[in-house]
Amino acid sequence: MSTAPPPLGWAGIVRLGLVQSALGAIVMLASSLLNRIMVVEYAMAAALPAGLVAFHYGVQLSRPKWGHGSDSGWRRTPWIIGGMAVLGGGGLLATLATTQLAGPFWPVFAALVLAYAMIGIGVGAAGTSLLALLAARTAENRRPAAASLTWIMMIVGIVISAGVAGALLDPFSPTRLVQVAAGVVVAAFTVTCAAMWGVEGAPQAEAKRDTAPFGKALRGIWQDPLTRLFSIFVFFSMLAYSMQDLILEPFAGLVFGMTPGQSTSLSGVQHQGVLAGMILVGVGGHAFGGPKGPRNGFGAGMRLKRWIVLGCVASAIALGLLALAARAGPGWPLTINVAALGFANGMFAVAAIGSMLELAGRSGPNGEYRNHEGIRMGVWGAAQAAAFGIGGFVGAFAVDRLRAATGADGPAFEIVFAAESVLFLLAAGIAFRLNDRMVILAGNPAGRQTTAEVAA
Repeated sequence: MSTAPPPLGWAGIVRLGLVQSALGAIVMLASSLLNRIMVVEYAMAAALPAGLVAFHYGVQLSRPKWGHGSDSGWRRTPWIIGGMAVLGGGGLLATLATTQLAGPFWPVFAALVLAYAMIGIGVGAAGTSLLALLAARTAENRRPAAASLTWIMMIVGIVISAGVAGALLDPFSPTRLVQVAAGVVVAAFTVTCAAMWGVEGAPQAEAKRDTAPFGKALRGIWQDPLTRLFSIFVFFSMLAYSMQDLILEPFAGLVFGMTPGQSTSLSGVQHQGVLAGMILVGVGGHAFGGPKGPRNGFGAGMRLKRWIVLGCVASAIALGLLALAARAGPGWPLTINVAALGFANGMFAVAAIGSMLELAGRSGPNGEYRNHEGIRMGVWGAAQAAAFGIGGFVGAFAVDRLRAATGADGPAFEIVFAAESVLFLLAAGIAFRLNDRMVILAGNPAGRQTTAEVAA
């Protein structure tokens, strides 16, 4: 007779965090390192890497399918390792294709499209299944800290791999680039395999999960008002989060006259703020989110809501101040402003991930679909991918159009930052509605919606 596996201890959570670090290290190749190589060393238009990164986000709209696939078996480990293999292969192919950009363009472009499709598929399969495993096997009172820890480890993995790869690339040559990329991929895949070894145990340790067909499961889950509302929150909050990705450094250069090195350091300050915000929520969410409160899986989720709302409101304020900075120009404490923005972003982002872990195991409107953590994570991951793909493009495009229309830099950035601030306030309002639905469900241990709630 099969038994349910025990919750993950801290050692198991750290091992899953190592997989997140490995995933981030390979993604760094495509989203950061190859971006610079294409534009600087091979003199390609910046639209080429930007379009490829947006395309890989588009491919991640398939996340619900990958999540459902991991829901349907005994274990999620094969999906995680298989996804990392595809991701690593895509990273290597993208690197090899980049080194051929001096030759005929269209064959290389076709290889790059294939490579970034593989990267999108690999991130979708591995990342979604990893989050589903974390949601299913982490005790409720540990989920805020677990979410913080795994995301901090992912950022640390990106920072370390970027620093090591950057140091090893000098002096640059195509051969050296391939060698460095291969080293990153092999190291990341080895870490993934070692970290996943034995985390889930043998397939016979638990019964095979009973899952509905993909189409039926997706329709049923989308009919759940809480899942649907959380998906809308993820989209708008991540849209606001990502719109400044491609414009913050140009803003520092055009409005404040910063050098490339100074603007890069400013970006580093922002990431340090993000890490600090994540640590605060991880420590605070765990220290103050113990076993008290509702015992039906929503106690910590409602506590995390406070961090989400606070982080969204604080992000809105920081972006509003950046809009004022665009008007004030030099003399404004820009570094402090950007650090505050990063801190607020880190608070809301990791609290949102923690809430995902809380909500992933819910049943559908009639109590069904309890074993669909993967497809729920896939739906939310697809919403995030769509927001990131749209947000970065819209932010940069809007600044370009507004600069052309106004003939000035400051007003263009001011309008875009103000629009982002409004989006964060909208996301905070949605988070309040999420809390109302959680309060209803807190008194409903079966996890079923009331007739009035379904009608809403």
